[in-house]
Amino acid sequence: MTTSHSANWNYPTAIRFGAGKISELPKLCKNNGIMRPLLVTDPFLATQPMTLAVLDALQAAGLGRAMFSEIKPNPVESNIYAGLEVMRAGKHDGVIAFGGGSGLDAGKVIAFMAGQTRPMWDFEDIGDWWTRADPKGIAPVIAVPTTAGTGSEVGRAGVITQEATHTKKVIFHPGMMPKVTICDPELTVGMPPKITAGTGMDALAHCLEAYCSPFYHPMGEGIAVEGIRLVKENLVRAFKDGTDIEARANMMSAAAMGATAFQKGLGAIHALSHPVGALYDTHHGMTNAVFMPYVLQFNRAAIEAKIVRLAAYIGLAPTFEAFMAWIIDLRKQLGVPHTLKDFGVDNTKFELMSAMAPEDPTAGGNPVPLDVKSAHALYEATYSGKL
Repeated sequence: MTTSHSANWNYPTAIRFGAGKISELPKLCKNNGIMRPLLVTDPFLATQPMTLAVLDALQAAGLGRAMFSEIKPNPVESNIYAGLEVMRAGKHDGVIAFGGGSGLDAGKVIAFMAGQTRPMWDFEDIGDWWTRADPKGIAPVIAVPTTAGTGSEVGRAGVITQEATHTKKVIFHPGMMPKVTICDPELTVGMPPKITAGTGMDALAHCLEAYCSPFYHPMGEGIAVEGIRLVKENLVRAFKDGTDIEARANMMSAAAMGATAFQKGLGAIHALSHPVGALYDTHHGMTNAVFMPYVLQFNRAAIEAKIVRLAAYIGLAPTFEAFMAWIIDLRKQLGVPHTLKDFGVDNTKFELMSAMAPEDPTAGGNPVPLDVKSAHALYEATYSGKL
């Protein structure tokens, strides 16, 4: 067996999938020893009827109704430390991470940090830094996604922006994996079309980059391929009719599949996107969508044969051109800006971002090496629309 065929694989947690599954939340809390849960979500969801209904159900089950929602769309370290104060002051013994990527990531990191004594950045996803953590200090998490994109509900990490450097950092520990995930597509019905588009394109980016990554993970690769098919057949449906529960359910599956698959690797879509999100506070999934065709073109020589196979599987003509045409058309149907300029991102920070992108932990999974020069060329191409 060659070195390139040596890898470590992990698979997700227990998932309760289906319409109405949110009703199981109080029982699942008790089954996992959580008697004083803290529900962590974002400011918008904190006021929504479905969130208030969840708090009512928890209270009726004798589990209290504690909530923390001071989280930015791209969570920053001060959000985590504010949540930790609430967690510790209320003597909460577990977290319900509720919402999109921001609520899920922040909730998981707050639970992880609940019993740690070292600073959060000591647990960045570098080498074996995760072994510095005290596993007994990690509070259990139940994840409840309300979007279909990030897949954080089946992941062992959280992305947090370091405010001093405006850099997105990945905090990782195997113990951050939620004990149980509730995927209830009814919770996503109220997502506005724009958020449906952005989160759906995030799921696609996860599956596509995982599939294209050169690392060895055939199981992850297979999951990615089926995830892409589900996006192709369901994202536009969910975008056009938010009450289409079948399309919503299939997009929820695709999101969880993307996050399962991307342990195989991500790539330049994410590496270019993270600096933009950190500096301009843009929606992560929509930012990925803007970069997608430009990175596909950049990687073409290394991935064309794989894209041809993928195109055939999802019902397209078996050519790279057909796949690229589908991506361009999908972006158009969903209202994704074609360029960074159209997206409202100026070109004044390209040098800074070009230095940041190759250092991003996702860059190493790109099939073509990403350096400062190629990152700068990609930012310029995406700004001008040159494919």
